[in-house]
Amino acid sequence: MEQWKNRVAVVTGASAGIGAAIVKDLVKAGMITIGLARRLEKVQALKKDLPANLQGNLHAVKCDISKEDDIVRVFDWIVKKFNGIDVLINNAGVLRETELIKSDNSELIREVIDTNVFGLVFCTREAYKSMEQHGRNSHVVHINSVVGHNIIRNLQMPSSNIYAPSKFAVTAITEIHRQEFIRSKHHIKVTSVSPGAVKTEMVPDDYKEKFGDIPFLQAEDVSQSVLHVLGTPPHVQIHELTIKPFGESF
Repeated sequence: MEQWKNRVAVVTGASAGIGAAIVKDLVKAGMITIGLARRLEKVQALKKDLPANLQGNLHAVKCDISKEDDIVRVFDWIVKKFNGIDVLINNAGVLRETELIKSDNSELIREVIDTNVFGLVFCTREAYKSMEQHGRNSHVVHINSVVGHNIIRNLQMPSSNIYAPSKFAVTAITEIHRQEFIRSKHHIKVTSVSPGAVKTEMVPDDYKEKFGDIPFLQAEDVSQSVLHVLGTPPHVQIHELTIKPFGESF
């Protein structure tokens, strides 16, 4: 991680769970880290978990990545304020429990797609503008999921609606980004990190109650995987990294 010291990282969905863990680890690794979230106060509260001499390297910025205009405004401000973006962690995501065949859930479907797909695409597009301009080695990490590669479903599980298709989109988008970055002639890596079950607030309570005996990853486990990906030498690109809790049956 020495190559990223004093460089600028942006993390979406930084208020809790995996995003919060990544923010703290990037700051501890010496990066100037901007945490984007709708719940600004929760990102600011992360400073208490950081060494006093590093707390100033965490900057909380309010941003709703389901809104393209908000993304454009915030990324423009970040570039002007911090002189560019070197690392982007597309972590923000939502899961909504409804069924595709129901006629009253159009808004929930759009919320998932707007955040998990369009938000990721537009954040990457805006970060790329900065990466292209400054020309330094850069890295984009998409926090994907094992359900972005294999739909895990049985009749006892609550329906996650459009969540799995949205993560399948992330898998395809990762490859498209890889090809586009190569064509750009800039040294920009892209990686998809696909965790199995992670114990975060995103996991529905009834899922935990019904399947409480299944193994879970901790948010910090995923964050350490992100640091591993970022720590590879310039000639190495990890395209896909799958991380599961030991004993996971799917």
